[in-house]
Amino acid sequence: MTYRMDRRGLLAAVASGLAAPALAQPAWPRQAVRIIVPAAGGGSSDPIARFCGQEFARRFGQPFVIENRPGASGNVGMAAAARAPADGHTLLFSWAGPLATNLALYRDLSFHSQRDFDPIARFGAIPNALVVGRNSPVRNLAEFVALARAKPGEASYGSTGSGSSMHLAGAMLASATGTQLTHVPYTSPAAAVADVIGGRLSAMFLGAPGSVPLSRSGEIRVLAVLSETRSAVLPDVPTAAEQGYPAVVMGTWFGWLAPKGTPRPVIQVVNAAANEILAGPGREWLLGQGLEIADGAAGGPPENLERFLASEIERHAALVRAANISVD
Repeated sequence: MTYRMDRRGLLAAVASGLAAPALAQPAWPRQAVRIIVPAAGGGSSDPIARFCGQEFARRFGQPFVIENRPGASGNVGMAAAARAPADGHTLLFSWAGPLATNLALYRDLSFHSQRDFDPIARFGAIPNALVVGRNSPVRNLAEFVALARAKPGEASYGSTGSGSSMHLAGAMLASATGTQLTHVPYTSPAAAVADVIGGRLSAMFLGAPGSVPLSRSGEIRVLAVLSETRSAVLPDVPTAAEQGYPAVVMGTWFGWLAPKGTPRPVIQVVNAAANEILAGPGREWLLGQGLEIADGAAGGPPENLERFLASEIERHAALVRAANISVD
């Protein structure tokens, strides 16, 4: 599942692709291109999509307009993108939840991420981080696990809803450690964070970048990052793997896709442009957002996202089954 590509590899892939006759610039775009983001403005996906949209517009000479389509945990936007004409003038920027988790959570979806979309490019990941409030007695993952074992079911964690990456992270940690953690879903991440800070929740699995300002202000303590390697925005925080739990890896990954049947030359030139962003000056901005884009987390040809998506659909389905999560 892991595809390794460093910066030189990304540059080589871009150079190779641009040199290939099959990647000759198509007569596209002929008009503004809309980028559907199946979430409201803000969050982690929206600024990344907007940044890339600006870069695409500069490269291709047409506006790339963000269309936020929130609702039903991303299902509304995904369905809208699936229905869009496959003429190259609609792109989708989505992530693990709508692309993988929701397939296991919801019955009778009007879309399927493999059936209804063509993959373009895998575009990095943001890991979750286990955080506790400033007054929590625990200082590391081992102490958190010990507390959870001493008082089964009393250790609680908040999330942005059933089946979210935060929920799955807690279920994964509970399974790996043999503990009972009580899941408390919230409609607002800010409310959950406030309850962690106030001590009404034992913990939360925040996105790593979102935990940085709260950690710096002393409002929370970050115990572990749930990724294979340390986060660039939290370099002093050990991973769960470093603390004895290598299987506890959870976060949100991103991908560029298009409605099924989009012309292959369009897929190829957008893929090349995405790779250029990852390897060029935009790389530093993305890293500053906490996006993991090395060690196979981003880049390469469309087939990389195709293979990764297939494996993630299976992995998330297994997590949902093991945790007995249901939303409908």
